[in-house]
Order: sequence, then structure tokens, then C-alpha cells
Amino acid sequence: MMDNLLPLLTFFPLLAAGLLLLIPARSESTLKTAALGLALLEFVFSIPLFTSFVAEQGGSMQFVVNWDWIPTLGVSFKLGVDGISLLLVMLTTFLLPVTLLGTWNAVHEHVKGYLVLFFLMTSGMLGVFVALDLFVFYVFWELTLIPMYFLIGIWGGPRRIYAAVKFFLFTMAGSVLMLVAILYLYWHTGSAGNHTFDLATILSQFRAGPDEQLWLFGAFALAFAIKVPMFPVHTWLPDAHVEAPTGGSVILAGVLLKMGTYGFLRFAMPLFPSGLHRAMPILVALAVVGILYGAWLSIAQKDVKKLVAYSSVSHLGFVMLGLFALTPEGVAGAVLQMINHGISTGALFLAVGVIYERRHTRLIADFGGLARVMPIYAVVFMIVCLSSIGLPGTNGFTGEFLILLGAFKSFPLATGLATTGVIFAAVYILWMFQRVMYGPVSNPKNAELPDLSLREMAVFAPLLVLIFWIGIYPEPFLSRLNPAVDTVLQLIQSR
Repeated sequence: MMDNLLPLLTFFPLLAAGLLLLIPARSESTLKTAALGLALLEFVFSIPLFTSFVAEQGGSMQFVVNWDWIPTLGVSFKLGVDGISLLLVMLTTFLLPVTLLGTWNAVHEHVKGYLVLFFLMTSGMLGVFVALDLFVFYVFWELTLIPMYFLIGIWGGPRRIYAAVKFFLFTMAGSVLMLVAILYLYWHTGSAGNHTFDLATILSQFRAGPDEQLWLFGAFALAFAIKVPMFPVHTWLPDAHVEAPTGGSVILAGVLLKMGTYGFLRFAMPLFPSGLHRAMPILVALAVVGILYGAWLSIAQKDVKKLVAYSSVSHLGFVMLGLFALTPEGVAGAVLQMINHGISTGALFLAVGVIYERRHTRLIADFGGLARVMPIYAVVFMIVCLSSIGLPGTNGFTGEFLILLGAFKSFPLATGLATTGVIFAAVYILWMFQRVMYGPVSNPKNAELPDLSLREMAVFAPLLVLIFWIGIYPEPFLSRLNPAVDTVLQLIQSR
């Protein structure tokens, strides 16, 4: 089983989607129970990946499989994980059951289609994080696009069609350019009849001049920047988040956006280091602008969900700053912050979903005094908010501290400007919390709201455990991550 653990993890969600298709559409509770059971099984399958992973060898690919797929075209089904992709795989398998349980009552129409799309998207996301063949990577990358398009377009809010089409067009535009660059790499690696999409072979054989690298880096970088999303190609994100159902928002923020940051680190930066260095001043400036822009717009929002959406633009700006620092601390902090963002922002969207299910509104002005009627919810929401602003002892602090520590070595001025984003984050998060939770219960509709149910507490409990685990004792994560970061940095420096 261990030899084929990655194919099992990658394709089990597809099998799960097929099993769900066999259940009658009218059996809503059976569909949801089966989906939750299959999602939990997927998470259980992933635990040996974490426990059997050799941390000291985290810089090398482990659990590798390499099967011929289309040998005449040089396509092989090659999968593997290092310390970076390991954490992202675990994040994906962890968030799947949490999201399904957390949105148990959120969807009542076309439930079968909703759940099937969720599992299809999970398979695509896992494939992106473990693919070591550029063709396979591209197939999985595109596989995630269609399910999210339908999740927004069918189960979203009033402007769901606009948001879904915008998401599709932005992502597709970047993907096409990346495909052109992948084909260029294919035709310029190996010899006639021996071309390949194998990442390791391309890294060892492909050489290009500075201008050529810049164009290729730009093609990859645009695709990944849209997915992150970086300023100014972020405009699809707030619409997608606001219109998507709660489950879609959780997976979008928790995992899907990480495909962009992961793509930079796994492909664009090691393949084209010269292009990276030439584009670096612009990229760093855009990362800092994204941090401040996202924070400022978050302060101005009246909708809690839209506030969280813009905060993602700001938080992911920190991730990009850490990656571009090219220091061990900065890159390790960036990867850890990808995980942290998935946990904290995913929890924030679930928390917003709790009050939306009760009141069918997300406007801050419609609430106030919720801490009096929902004390358990208030405590959970406060912890999640504090982790989002990076309070010491929570996961957000560990990631942001490493990013700022590493980035300061490379860009002291940019890091200084970016640090103000931490202050702005505290302003918009705590101001929102104060308006929603404190003060008198002025709206009678809020006076009788039920507190968290046992199911909802079961959803937030593992998220809170991870928030404090990474915040207090991040060593199990960093010990697996650091060797992989060192390997990537050495690869960038050696080419």
C-alpha cells in the first residue's frame, strides 16, 4: 500500500465521486453521510504519508511512483512528495471532511452534484501538489477549474454567473500561456523522439538565455499570480468568494489559492532563475502593494465575507514576499503561512457561514452583541481572528515572523512597508469583531440565535488544535519542510 499511497490518495476522491453517483439523488442525508465517510477515509489514508515521511530526507522526493502513460509523447505518470508538497497534501485531505461537516446544512438543492464536484476538485488539487511531470501537472491544474466554476455558478449567490465566468476567464487566460511555455520546454529538452515532460529531466537539461527565461518565467508567473491571486490580477477573487457557497469559499481560500504559490516555488522559480531575478523588483513591489491594498479594502468592507476575501489578498502578499526573499527563513515561513492561511481563513469562512445560516445576512451592521447570545461561538471566532492577525501563540504568528525575518535580509525597505500590513490586519479584524460581537443586541432577530451545535463545535475543534499546535510547537512541520526549502534554494542558485 505504501508504494502506491500517492496514486491512492490522488484517485480515491474520483472513486468516491463515482460511488456517490450510485446513490439516489433524493436521499440527501445518505449522500451527505456517505460523502463525509469517504472524506474521512481519504484523510485516514493520508496519515501514513505524514508519519512515514522521513523528515531528514525532506528535500528528496518520497513515495515516488513513475508509470508510463503516453511513452511516445514522453508523458509519464510520475508522482512524489517532498516536505513542501507533503504539508499541502495534508492540508487538502484535512480540510475536505471539515468543510463537508461544516456546511452540512448549507446546501439542499442538487446535493449529489455538489458533493461529486467537491470530490472531483479534491482529486485535481492533490494531483497538482504531487505531480512531477509537467503534462500531468497541467491536466490536474485544469481539472480543478471546472468543478469550482460550477460550484460558484450553480450554488452561489445572486451574482453567481458573473463571478463564475470571471473566475473561469481569468484562470483560463493564465493557463493557456502556461501551456505554451510547457510546450516550449518540451520541444527544447531532449532530442527528436526523446522529448519529455519530466520535471527532473527538464531541470537538468533545459538551458536558456536571460531574455528567453524572462518570457518563459512570465508565462508561468502570470498563471500562478492569477491563482494566488497577486495584485493587480486579483479582481476575480472577491466576487468568487462572496458569491460562492460557504464550502466553495473554504476550499477556494484553504487550498485552491495555494496552487499558485506552490506553482511559483515548484516550477517558475527553479526553472527560470534568471527570469525570476530580472522580474524580482516588480514582483516584490506587487507583493507589498497587495498586502497594503488588501488590508485597506478590508477596513472599508461592510460584508464580513467580503472583508475576509480581501484579507486573503493581503495575507497572500506576505506569502509571495517570503517566497521572493529567497532566504531559508522567508521561504519556509511562506510555505508554513500557506498552511496557516488555509486553516485560519478556512475557519473564518466557516465562522461567517454559521451566522449566515442563522440570519441569511453577512452585513456587519445587521449584527452586534452576539457574544451575549452565542458565547461559545464568540470564543471560537475570537481565537480564529487572533490567529488571522498573527497573535503570538497562534499559527499566524509563526509564519509571519519567519517571513518578515527572512524578507528583511533581502528587502529591508519593502519588509518595513509590509509590516504595516500586520497593523492594518489587527485594525480591520478586531474592528469587525467588535461590531459583530460586542455592544447591545439592538436587532431583535439576533436575540434568540442558538449557539454552536455539537456538530459545529466538532468542526472547529480540529482547526483550533492546529492553530495552537503550529503556534506553540511548529517543529513537526518545520522539520519536514526545511530540507525541502534548502533543496529548492540550492536548485535556484545552481542554475
